[in-house]
Amino acid sequence: MDSDDDRYETARTFDSLGVNVDLVKALADQGIISAFPIQALTVADGLLGRDVCGKAKTGSGKTLAFGLPLLQRTVAARGDAPLAPGGPARPHALVLLPTRELALQVHDVLETLASAVGLRVAAVYGGADIERQVALLRKGVEVIIATPGRLIDLGDRGELTVADVEVLVLDEADRMADMGFMPQVEWVLRRLERPHQTLLFSATLDGAVDRLVTRYMNDPVYHEVASSTQTVAAMHHRFLQVHQMDKVKVAAAICRAYDKTLCFVRTKRGADRLVEQLEREGIRSAAIHGDLRQANRERALKDFTTGKLRVLVATDVAARGLHIDAVDIVLHYDPPEDHKAYLHRSGRTARAGGKGVVATLILWDQVLDVERIQKRLGLVAPMDEIFSNDPRLADLSGWQADEGAA
Repeated sequence: MDSDDDRYETARTFDSLGVNVDLVKALADQGIISAFPIQALTVADGLLGRDVCGKAKTGSGKTLAFGLPLLQRTVAARGDAPLAPGGPARPHALVLLPTRELALQVHDVLETLASAVGLRVAAVYGGADIERQVALLRKGVEVIIATPGRLIDLGDRGELTVADVEVLVLDEADRMADMGFMPQVEWVLRRLERPHQTLLFSATLDGAVDRLVTRYMNDPVYHEVASSTQTVAAMHHRFLQVHQMDKVKVAAAICRAYDKTLCFVRTKRGADRLVEQLEREGIRSAAIHGDLRQANRERALKDFTTGKLRVLVATDVAARGLHIDAVDIVLHYDPPEDHKAYLHRSGRTARAGGKGVVATLILWDQVLDVERIQKRLGLVAPMDEIFSNDPRLADLSGWQADEGAA
């Protein structure tokens, strides 16, 4: 597997990677000039039509890593004749991913680029009005971004077929496996009729993902960037021992110090409760969890992304696949269950080469559990007792603490 950083030092512009001029211009109009490592490693192979396995975490820039080859090769597959409206949708390209939030975010990244090359993109996902999605598909689309369940529902209704798909993307494949979607993914794969290219991106490539690669991919080229150790090293880690009666006030003090704080809690009820408690401290926030209506989840995410809300409170399940740029700090209001959850939560900061801050609030009976997480991650970081009036809470990144990997 290719993880040699030297590979992309000499090919950092999208033009040099073979991306066509219209897409390069559309990227430049958004201020995107240089490729991130995962893009520099995978785009050229993707443009050549190779099957690609990319091992990369959320926030590494993988949407463009698969999106640029997908769009450029779809233009070639479509030729000069755009799809006619009416009848079942017959996309040339399909992106499968685990959550509706991720579907919306990938759609937002690709839609502007697609319009620059005359392609139409639709996102279809559960929890939203299926009739509205049907109406969108009937207008004619070349690229569909979908969660597995909704894609199958639309197929069963005769509203789309994957028979013409020539470029398939499996994004966050490990998350799809974790969430039990592999049977649906394989259902789709068995219905692809044309020779096709598969671009698979995942934080891990073992277990069910490895079986998927072995069974359905054709001589894939492997690329990898950013190991978990490197991800840990790219963050300031703060472990704060707090008292139950002071815990909310400590959280509020941290939230006041940053423009964008993403708080993690373990339960849906805990998320709603923390939003209410932060409101009483004068901090506007919103929750995102599975019991909320999709419209409310989307509004909370949009308000947080655009800066209208400074604090988003999320459960682990609701945050799977979230792509949120420029999160200043991840706050583990409730400590994660294990080291994998710590990495997955914390990966929302320190994105795309930046340095992020991660703070964990620890009650007296949680110390041993957090120590086990630190040990698994190879972290050397003290657990400091702290109160809500401590001035260090105003600048956790500037806090002089002994931290690092063991």
